[in-house]
Amino acid sequence: MTDPAPRPVVRLHPAQRDDIGDLTTRRPVPGPGLEQVDPFLFLNHHGPQTYPPNNRGLPFGPHPHRGFETVTFILEGELAHTDSGGGESIIKAGGIQWMTAGSGLIHAELSPAAFKRDGGPMEILQLWVNLPSRLKMTRPNYVGLQAADIPTFVTDAGVTVEPVSGQWQGRTAPIQSLIDVNLAVVRLPAGSSFVEPVAADRAVFLYVVKGQAEVAGTAVPQWTLAALGDGAAVEMTAASDAVVLLGHARPIGEPVFAHGPFVMNTREEIIAAIQDYQAGKFGPPPAV
Repeated sequence: MTDPAPRPVVRLHPAQRDDIGDLTTRRPVPGPGLEQVDPFLFLNHHGPQTYPPNNRGLPFGPHPHRGFETVTFILEGELAHTDSGGGESIIKAGGIQWMTAGSGLIHAELSPAAFKRDGGPMEILQLWVNLPSRLKMTRPNYVGLQAADIPTFVTDAGVTVEPVSGQWQGRTAPIQSLIDVNLAVVRLPAGSSFVEPVAADRAVFLYVVKGQAEVAGTAVPQWTLAALGDGAAVEMTAASDAVVLLGHARPIGEPVFAHGPFVMNTREEIIAAIQDYQAGKFGPPPAV
């Protein structure tokens, strides 16, 4: 049996710097020449940076969402979440938050009081995953998982895989998403390799968080998203110690009409979302 053909890199998309106050922020998508990697809509990479004692923490007070899901990876530091559906947690380094905004939710993402008092390192990724029209008005939901809830495993090559959703090399991740999204954080020691079969009809999301990876022989530097071509596998080798956010899913293939925190299919649906939010139909804002 021959090995599956690796997907080549067809274009590199360096993350664009777009700080939010004193929060270091980089964004590879959307960006120049790349509106989305359907169904992956948006990625904010906050940090890495170190907050001093008596800091103001993260600036994301109560705000609404409708029509998609947010997946937040806490690589360093801590993140407190509250929402209008009753979801509440403080997730520490190595954990994740998976929020289905669906028909509408108001949430806040802030630093816990202890982090604002003591300071420390902070690095967070937030990925927006679209929902098809048939699911955009699904019931909101929130799941917060600590590092101990992630079924991390190490390959024979010494690569550490932290599965968040879907199936990874025979392991079932803790989240089984509404549209069969596979997501994992992959940590590759220098010189190690990792191969993940991916069906030809699935779009691949590959972002190098740290270090440098070679994907099918092409160097992908830190803070860069690699757009991949056709093939049956993702093949990576670490040129240095590297951390990669890797995902794949079937494209939705529907129109995307986005306005701020709302992602729908039409302008009329965006107007309805704004009106519903203003009418209080997303529930009461969470106390912060």
